[in-house]
Amino acid sequence: MTSETIAGPADAGTDAAASPHGHLQAQVRWRWVEIAFWLATLLPFVLTPDYLVLASQIAIAGLFALSLDLILGFSGIISLGHAAYFGVGAYTAGLLSVWGWGEPLSGLLIAGLVTGLFGYVTSFVIVRFRHLALIMITLGLGLLLQEAANSAGWLTGGFDGLQGINTWPILQTLDFDLYGYTAYSYSLAVLFVIFLIARRLVHSPFGLALRGIRENNHRMPAIGAPVHSHSRTIYTLAAGIAGIAGALLTETTQTVSLEVLGFQRSADVLVMLIIGGTGRLYGGLVGAVVYMVARDQFSGLNPQYWYFWIGLLLIGVVMFLPTGILGGVAFVAERLKAAVARKRPWTKAP
Repeated sequence: MTSETIAGPADAGTDAAASPHGHLQAQVRWRWVEIAFWLATLLPFVLTPDYLVLASQIAIAGLFALSLDLILGFSGIISLGHAAYFGVGAYTAGLLSVWGWGEPLSGLLIAGLVTGLFGYVTSFVIVRFRHLALIMITLGLGLLLQEAANSAGWLTGGFDGLQGINTWPILQTLDFDLYGYTAYSYSLAVLFVIFLIARRLVHSPFGLALRGIRENNHRMPAIGAPVHSHSRTIYTLAAGIAGIAGALLTETTQTVSLEVLGFQRSADVLVMLIIGGTGRLYGGLVGAVVYMVARDQFSGLNPQYWYFWIGLLLIGVVMFLPTGILGGVAFVAERLKAAVARKRPWTKAP
């Protein structure tokens, strides 16, 4: 009896799925958990209509975390200054509105292009460094831009923020209201569209190459993968997405302040990603939900010391869920699957 007979057709299918193309095709298929997740994003319209403004902030934070996950979770590029691109996008959309163009969709596109171009220029420096040096460079870039925006008060409004922003109705129909219906619908739609693009990107040969660069960027050139070129490409795309997130914040709140470029925003998005789990696409989204809801609740309980509880939350996640919430869920699911497989009786073909 050959090994193929023992394996059977099920194992043969597994072998086929183990090939690169089979693996990618399996990853592209939508799972019921994913569908349930996106259907759940519609629940705030029904269950918590008074918190739609917060829900729109969560969607924007999730998009920002997604952009960081593309470079950190899939490419291994560590950044402590990712807010630089968020802020550039926010100021781009704000300045467009102040100068007389408040159309939101084209504003998003222009902000994404401007920030992507800025990301492309800075990527030539970023991709040449790793680890501690990279952390210091990205941190310095964020601090540099924040101080530049503060100094150029004649353009950015400086410490007082940019004044006179007016976002036009979406498609000349949907006006932004105080209740957040339009803001959340708009932010959620943009998040979903960009997520689809990111999902297809990471489940492609390019995405596999990024994972290889993350694991060992010194060996990838041996198989013909241009490490610096791929790193610049994903960094540019991530910068553009971060810029779109910043522009979303400007358009939905109609305000821009120096805070969008601050280190605190870079730290917050990194915390979101750690909580949810890096390299999983949904990790940033789950982390944004947990972090933003926790921040809202903790600040309501204690406006002065709510960061104490955020710190406890982060310590607890790192200690008990070192790969994040989704990593912990995946670990438990694998253990349950293995336990079920061990208890399943062997069956022989007739």
